[in-house]
Amino acid sequence: MGLADITDSIARVIDDTQSGAKELFEPVLRIGVTGLSRAGKTVFITSLIANLLDRSRMSGLKANPLISAAFLQPQPDDTIPRFSYEKHLQALNLPTPHWPESTSSISQLRLSLRTEPTGILRGFKGPKTLHIDIVDYPGEWLLDLPLLKQSYAEWSAQSLSQARAPARAQLAEGWLALQRDSDPGGALIEPQAQGLAEVFTAYLQAARKAGFSNCAPGRFLLPGDLKGSPALTFAPLSRPDKVRSKTLYGAFERRFDAYKKQIIKPFYRDHFAKIDRQIVLVDALGAIHNGPESVEDLRLALGEILASFRPGKNHILSMITGRKVDKILFAATKADHIHHAQHPQLTGFLEALLADAKDAANWKGATTQALSLAALRATIEQSTTHEGEMLDLVRGTLMESGKEVALHPGDLPADPSRLLNPAKQGAKVWPEDIRYNLPAFAPPKPSGEAQKGLAHIRMDKAAEFLIGDKL
Repeated sequence: MGLADITDSIARVIDDTQSGAKELFEPVLRIGVTGLSRAGKTVFITSLIANLLDRSRMSGLKANPLISAAFLQPQPDDTIPRFSYEKHLQALNLPTPHWPESTSSISQLRLSLRTEPTGILRGFKGPKTLHIDIVDYPGEWLLDLPLLKQSYAEWSAQSLSQARAPARAQLAEGWLALQRDSDPGGALIEPQAQGLAEVFTAYLQAARKAGFSNCAPGRFLLPGDLKGSPALTFAPLSRPDKVRSKTLYGAFERRFDAYKKQIIKPFYRDHFAKIDRQIVLVDALGAIHNGPESVEDLRLALGEILASFRPGKNHILSMITGRKVDKILFAATKADHIHHAQHPQLTGFLEALLADAKDAANWKGATTQALSLAALRATIEQSTTHEGEMLDLVRGTLMESGKEVALHPGDLPADPSRLLNPAKQGAKVWPEDIRYNLPAFAPPKPSGEAQKGLAHIRMDKAAEFLIGDKL
């Protein structure tokens, strides 16, 4: 570590200590919200804010009667974009509503809750204020954190092995062919380097579109203003016998290190490491719909992501030694796509999918919980008789056709191993007795009810876990 790094670290400790002193009087709880693509982060945050501002649908939040006021504060950090709550809420409340745009960069919003004192000394106490900073960031960026522990050679070997596996080989065919024709030990030719990076990025995009989750580096999928920069112009290569600085391999190795230093580390230091509590949204139903290969890929990706957290209990010295994530909520989204009778199976599948990661977090002192939820309920439930048996259905409007349908997407097995075992064993399709099809539902039209909060499933339970003890 150089002198500049040491000076910067000392300055951050002083700044964090001063911030910590202020928070003794008006505490700030920083909640990170993440998940991989299609998990519903934007809708989750919009629903959480709407339902905390108007708590008529939040009966599961035990401190609800104590909250006397809830209001949005000015943006707490001048360098982070504000989460576009009003814009996203408007999209869901239009006469013809549509789903908000997905997360493509980091954003933040501060919601403050004022609670009235209770107990025999309440006459001597004033109201308390809790500031909740909700930090939204793409789950794809989390996929980059494991890269901090890898060398370029290790990452290249892992990426090539992953691309050559049967599950992805066809998607990666064009990139693997170009990679084989390249000479890692040859001189750097910039157009050739750009071509390799572009074809590699196209492969990552195709893999994500096909339902795979483990697609790193994450900034290749969401480049923002870094698009075309040297920090994003590299790809995995086989290591030559001798590595020289002016070769293609040497240049890519340098750029990989720059990617870690200039892109991943600042995100970890400035945002990720300051989070107190975390919710990880998981599109478990989407993975099941896409098949065993997607389920196994999701399991591995989530394992790597969660290994990057710093779980544990915070204490008075945490402002100096570094904050830890003391609560982690794992939530299977889109619970409204299945009948509530199957919600226990969905939650059980999520718990089994994350068993190792949850055990590790619990061991280090963090509190974890898994549940199934829907941030915005897009369906209603109904039952019908089919071939002499009662069949549970969900009714909603299909995104593709705009038609209202009532359907039974399939039954989730009570034993999660019936899904996880075929996935771990490399099966390409589910056993014949497992059939599941996940439809894409449009958001519901506004009901015109006096309640301002959004109709949901278990958002109050999520809020109780994340903030209930602080109220």
